[in-house]
Amino acid sequence: MKSVLHPTYFPDILTTAALVQSDQILFEICDNYQKQSYRNRMYIGTAYGRLLLNIPIKHTGTGSHKKTADALIEQSFHWQRQHWRSLIIAYRTSPFFEFYEDDLYPLFHNEFDSLLNLNKASLNCISEMLGITPETMNTREYKMNYEKSEFTDLRNLADAKRKPEIELPRYRQVFEEKNGFIPHLSVLDLIFNLGPESLSYLNDLDLKPLLNSKV
Repeated sequence: MKSVLHPTYFPDILTTAALVQSDQILFEICDNYQKQSYRNRMYIGTAYGRLLLNIPIKHTGTGSHKKTADALIEQSFHWQRQHWRSLIIAYRTSPFFEFYEDDLYPLFHNEFDSLLNLNKASLNCISEMLGITPETMNTREYKMNYEKSEFTDLRNLADAKRKPEIELPRYRQVFEEKNGFIPHLSVLDLIFNLGPESLSYLNDLDLKPLLNSKV
């Protein structure tokens, strides 16, 4: 499978499954930046349920659209500190947080101006944690549609408001006894809880309903 995906911030489990199961990934970087998407947010599981971690983006001030590749991070907020602290509080008792902590640390302690660069770094980090080396390239122009024989268009996975087409199989979670199973979180939730088993989980996910919705 060859897929078109948005480079998102520590992507959700379905997006990561598409990344794992694709032979080639075309990252969409020529589209107009969209608010309220996984481009600048992820969800994690905490003692109080689902928590949104959002990256603040600079406004252009001109009212005109900006490209995703041109989106800049607003550095006047201590968002990295907040995100890192939230991850530690949520996952410090998970089976594998300490195992991956050193891989994640630099992304929350080195400054990134470009959202695209941060998202690419988070995707590289996830790939290393899963032990995969996906073949990736970037779009050079925006295309509204792709022929299915060319690429499977999965850009809609970046829409944080979409209704997921696939019901995720349950896996163990830190606060499951209190909150029940919370699906469709960042893949970090899966990795911190399953560790090396995460790759098998992602490979075993049946993405056919997702692919059929693009016909």
